[in-house]
Amino acid sequence: IQRDPAGTATGGKRHPTIGNNVTIYAGATIIGGDTVIGDGCIIGGNVWLTHSVPSQTVVYFEGQGMRSQPRGGQGVLDWQI
Repeated sequence: IQRDPAGTATGGKRHPTIGNNVTIYAGATIIGGDTVIGDGCIIGGNVWLTHSVPSQTVVYFEGQGMRSQPRGGQGVLDWQI
């Protein structure tokens, strides 16, 4: 991303792509032009996302970290922030 003389970002994609049938609860923050939230995801409240999430995934804040699992509760994906 380039900046004009006033310091404002110009050019490039600045906002995330949100898929169809996605539920985003209050307090969730999704940042990044390259971030893609797949179809059918649920993003819980107070979650801070800076990377993409595959379709049909539930992302939620739990204790000291953030967890992600496929919808339907079949296992937990292997990343925690």
